[in-house]
Amino acid sequence: MSKAFPGVLALSDVSLSLERVGRARPRIHGRTTADRSGGGAASVRAWPRAHARKKSVIWMQAIMYDRPRSFRLTTEADQPLQAGQVRLRVLASGICGTDQHIHDGGFGVQFPVTPGHEMIGEIIEHGPDTGRLPLGERVAVDNVYTCGYCPQCQDGRPGLCANLQALGLTHPGSAAEHVIVTESKCVSVGNLDLDTAILAEPTACVVHGLDVLQLKPGSDVLIVGAGPTGQILSQLIARGGASRVALAAPTQFKLDVAHRHGANQTVLTNRADFAASVPTLRELAPHGFDVVIDATGASQVLQQALPLTRTGGTVMVYGMAAEDAQIAVNPYDIFRRELTIKGSFSQTNCVARAVKLLQAGQLRTDGILTHRFPLAEYGDALHALRDPACLKAIVVPDLPQRATT
Repeated sequence: MSKAFPGVLALSDVSLSLERVGRARPRIHGRTTADRSGGGAASVRAWPRAHARKKSVIWMQAIMYDRPRSFRLTTEADQPLQAGQVRLRVLASGICGTDQHIHDGGFGVQFPVTPGHEMIGEIIEHGPDTGRLPLGERVAVDNVYTCGYCPQCQDGRPGLCANLQALGLTHPGSAAEHVIVTESKCVSVGNLDLDTAILAEPTACVVHGLDVLQLKPGSDVLIVGAGPTGQILSQLIARGGASRVALAAPTQFKLDVAHRHGANQTVLTNRADFAASVPTLRELAPHGFDVVIDATGASQVLQQALPLTRTGGTVMVYGMAAEDAQIAVNPYDIFRRELTIKGSFSQTNCVARAVKLLQAGQLRTDGILTHRFPLAEYGDALHALRDPACLKAIVVPDLPQRATT
């Protein structure tokens, strides 16, 4: 058993179980892949087996990675539920830059794994000791699991948990027809439409970022990046007391969406050379912006963040840079101008607040979701991340696969 997560088998715990025709197959975390043809599919990581009554096998499709940049659509058996768990029918699974990092083998991913950390699902089965939420309830899911006993958890910073685990990263995620989750991690989305509800997890990440930022009322804010999180940051910061929100990005239609949603000023940047846009941004704020937020993770943007920041101001690294990315920083500049640099890593326990914001209409979501893909076209959904015409893509397992010629 895992010491960090009682009741969850450790990655090294392997047992043998008899499958459909009595063959012994290795089982990791109580789950194996199998396809209807009986082919030798690789074992996959999942939640542990429940001590429950035997029932007929239910099959589902899922995306399975066996190593970086290598995935396939598999057919596998749904697993019994453990105490405290529920089974969801996945209604939608969001795609974001984190999924690209996972695809490339970064962000601490543990293979084999089914990706998908942004999800809306319908509860279709209760495990033992559940029932707080009824069958048929549509829910958003807090995908992060923390140990509760490491120094960071005990210091009230669970997002920095030393033993952090997550759906779609260390455990099977939502790029599948079904996903098993802990009921206490589910938040009802009520009657929110799917296009809005699927933004619950990105909004939760922004909520955590704003917790870290501690924005002062009246701040002049520059956000670089107009993807989904840039759009959400822009709206919530404007509602949080900023005197001005300027948004800079290389795609005009994304800037137009942000402007319709309340960004005070927008600046079209040069995708290949962000530094070429710096003079225009300096004209907007000759003394610098009080807060500069990078929502791109691009080194060339981060390199210019400190120079664009007002003396005494704050830079927030919000976008995920490559793990080996580096920029040059002048320590004296930070010292002399008393600059603050903050990071925003992972939300925990923020999904409920995110759903409240969406239900209250505090976020305009029209125009953000631009692309939908069936599960079989997961690769196309990933590719859409690099398409300037895509603002937000989701995978909808029930969506029919498009015909090919």
